[in-house]
Amino acid sequence: MAGSILLAWLVHFYTAFGAVVAFAAIIRIEQKSFQDALWLMSLAVVIDATDGTLARAVRVKEKVPWFDGDRLEDIVDYANYVIVPCLFLWYADLLPRQDALWIAALPLLASAYGFCQKEAKTADHFFLGFPSYWNIVAFYLYALQAPRWVNGFSIIILSILVFVPIKYIYPSRSPRHRALTNSLGAFWAISVLFIIYLLPEPPRYLIFASLAFPAYYTLLSVWLEFRQPAP
Repeated sequence: MAGSILLAWLVHFYTAFGAVVAFAAIIRIEQKSFQDALWLMSLAVVIDATDGTLARAVRVKEKVPWFDGDRLEDIVDYANYVIVPCLFLWYADLLPRQDALWIAALPLLASAYGFCQKEAKTADHFFLGFPSYWNIVAFYLYALQAPRWVNGFSIIILSILVFVPIKYIYPSRSPRHRALTNSLGAFWAISVLFIIYLLPEPPRYLIFASLAFPAYYTLLSVWLEFRQPAP
């Protein structure tokens, strides 16, 4: 019994370590070491992608029922998926300079709402509204080096989509097409890591090719949303 409780606490510690990674990423961003920051942001994704599986494997809710692991995860995720990417956008000078402050604030406000919805993660294992993948957005805006006005417009549109109640796939728990999505996601993750390795001048064809998975993810989410029968 003591061993299983210890394992449960170790999983919670693993989740909480994501906050340390966020702090380290903030330091590297402020030092304008953007490649290092992207490595740390990638590590945060790995932690987030694996801690839920570990938590279910050791049954943390049964072993430590008085500790809210979901709340811990939300705190860490907000730091890694919202605060860190917004700081990245600011320090990397990716937004229109005269409007950078209020545009960078939009994801902070929109995702504060998104995270606090009772159905932010639906009972049938989807995200409701754009699921605050601001780390991915920041990565692509930095890698593509698109005009600042394009970046600003993208941030505004995605912030609005947080409030639009479309269901987006929860890759690790999706009830549909999970194997295909996770397999494609693994190849995509490898391509992203390779692009980070090649910074500051990765081949643009590789960046555009890697966008195939976000496109697949978005189109499949929309297709599943609109093909479901009306209540």
